[in-house]
Amino acid sequence: MKPWNTCALAASFMFFCISFVLPAQDINVSIRYLEKKVYFAGQGPIFIQINITNNSASTYRFYLADERAFSIDFDVRTMTNRSLESSEILIRKRTLNQQVFFREVVLQSGESFSFAEDLTEYAKLDQTGSYLIQARFYPELYQTTRITAGNTPPNNFSESAGVTVRNIQNPVIESNRLALTLRPAPLAEPGKPAPVLDADTNAILVRQNLPPDQVIEYILSARQKGQWEKFFLYLDLEAMLSRDGVRKRQWQAESEEGRQKMLERYRSDLKNAIVDGDIATIPIEFTVERTNYGAQDGTVTVLEKFRYGTYVERKRYTYYVRRKDGIWMVVDYSVINLGTE
Repeated sequence: MKPWNTCALAASFMFFCISFVLPAQDINVSIRYLEKKVYFAGQGPIFIQINITNNSASTYRFYLADERAFSIDFDVRTMTNRSLESSEILIRKRTLNQQVFFREVVLQSGESFSFAEDLTEYAKLDQTGSYLIQARFYPELYQTTRITAGNTPPNNFSESAGVTVRNIQNPVIESNRLALTLRPAPLAEPGKPAPVLDADTNAILVRQNLPPDQVIEYILSARQKGQWEKFFLYLDLEAMLSRDGVRKRQWQAESEEGRQKMLERYRSDLKNAIVDGDIATIPIEFTVERTNYGAQDGTVTVLEKFRYGTYVERKRYTYYVRRKDGIWMVVDYSVINLGTE
């Protein structure tokens, strides 16, 4: 995929760049859930991964807005085919008089481009029930727009009352459909976070008194299956974020509410590999080599293998665990690169 060029336009103005649009059947837009979990009405986020693939023999070019609401939309319908209302966030984004920054993306034959969006920022998902989701991708950006008189319009524009209006509809490519079930949110005990459900069994996830090696096997298996809630179950996020001196000082200075926000932000950054990407990388296989622990602290050494293109990279991880309220939790880790095979 070639480097992007950055441009900008006002939301109420149209640019005159030309997009090389291929037949819809040659460009595939597919969607899937970024993680497998149970979703609740009125609670987010619900991340959907959008994948755009060029199946043609030619180069494909499209525009991608930095504010994705100008490139993508979601049609969410009930089982009775009733379309859900747009979220207030989406309406606000699209009605503000603002500059919309965008890039031209170039996909060679066989190449793909992916990004993720939070569905709750596009549709009101505050009622329990079953829904069908379909993404709509706008390769020339969302909505027909206007330009001020005085500019020289192309042939497919006409002038009226000092305003030039484009007469063609924006091309749109639709994705596959996903089923979504929203359940009633489980009630939390006072002073405690809401319980988390297992996406496979719908049972509430509860930490078990597992030995350190089984704790590590649990979180690595969860990561391989894309089960983030299970992955986080045995991570002491407070201890993990406090490994960084700057974050630790900020944590100590924050109120209880501020600390909860820090934990949520750190959790999100881990999922997006913004921080501590090594621990969130998915191994194709792993082997526990050695486990040492006493009454309160221990280490688990694991040989992990990762696939990068045509080669496999080997790394040795050491996970540092600590007993907290009778449960072994991961509080730190280190990595040694062992080369490829």
